[in-house]
Amino acid sequence: MDKTLEPTGPGSESVAVPVIREEIDVTTRVVDTGRGVRVTRSVTEEPVEISEQLWHEEIDVQRVAVDRVVSEAPPSRYEGDVLVVPVTEEVLVIEKRFRIKEELRITRVRRQQEYRETVSLRVEDVQVEAFDESARDGDRNQPKSD
Repeated sequence: MDKTLEPTGPGSESVAVPVIREEIDVTTRVVDTGRGVRVTRSVTEEPVEISEQLWHEEIDVQRVAVDRVVSEAPPSRYEGDVLVVPVTEEVLVIEKRFRIKEELRITRVRRQQEYRETVSLRVEDVQVEAFDESARDGDRNQPKSD
């Protein structure tokens, strides 16, 4: 729109200025870029040594000869950490009597031992990689030259 400016009337000094308006039309379109994401996961096993103190108990039984006559069977008793269990027998006489034949002296003994074992623990590692399929297949989206 190229117009020359002219006076509007005879002897007039006013000039008419044309008004120009630009317009724009914006549209969108979907373009397949071929971009994607590749996820790679790998699992490895790492040996890990564990060390732990474990307790176990053993029983130590001692037989002690007593050979003593009693009127009735005595109950078991503790002497410190030792459980004393009287073992009785009946002896035939004109009357019955309890005679302690022996005592069992039972002591609980705690011993500590070290336990070691190597175990495998799994560790996962993940890599995420962005890639463009169109770059691998050749540039399909480029215009062909004639």
